[in-house]
Amino acid sequence: MRDRLLRSPVLAILWKDMVLEARTKDFFVSVLVFAIIVIVVFNFAVDPTPQTVGLVAPGILWVAIVFGGVLGLNRSFALEKERGAIHGLLLSPVGRDSIYFGKMLANFLFMFLVEAVTFPIFAVIFNISFDAPGFLPVALLATIGIAAVGTLFSAMAVNTRAREVMLPLALPVIVAAVEATGLALADGGWVSGARWLPFLAGFDALFVVVCAIAFSFVVED
Repeated sequence: MRDRLLRSPVLAILWKDMVLEARTKDFFVSVLVFAIIVIVVFNFAVDPTPQTVGLVAPGILWVAIVFGGVLGLNRSFALEKERGAIHGLLLSPVGRDSIYFGKMLANFLFMFLVEAVTFPIFAVIFNISFDAPGFLPVALLATIGIAAVGTLFSAMAVNTRAREVMLPLALPVIVAAVEATGLALADGGWVSGARWLPFLAGFDALFVVVCAIAFSFVVED
């Protein structure tokens, strides 16, 4: 089964990153700890009453996820450079887009695993409940957008100090995720928040393609 999967360059790179993460746990631990710290600190800074939770909780949740994601995504290519593996990766007989999609899928899975742990903790601390069937599309689409942009800028950040430059470009995803979550918590259902789903899907479709094309030029510099 594994050998069949590894015949695809994208899945081979995904498998490599998953094995590396399973051994080091750099991404998962750093993002999870940061996200939980942010949530706990805001819990003490803001009185989580029923009136304020619907206003501040969505922003707190996605700020924790996004900033934690930036911290973790910066490690995506930093580890490749530290160990010299980036040269072997670029010399391998696969397209640059395959490298990008393999890294992006790995980053998406790592972030989504962090969210799967963070969301229940957040719900308990702020005494709210997430309607899983309705919240799942918002979380999936927002995480894809963050991973798509973050993977590109992780490759750019290897040779620069501007590691947080991805935040302005990911701002539309953050705003849409906060608005969708806020509407759902305010109205008690995800029907009103679903209006943001086409926007998130459009952003993902556009930036996955654009970032994959730009990646080829970034890694050649």
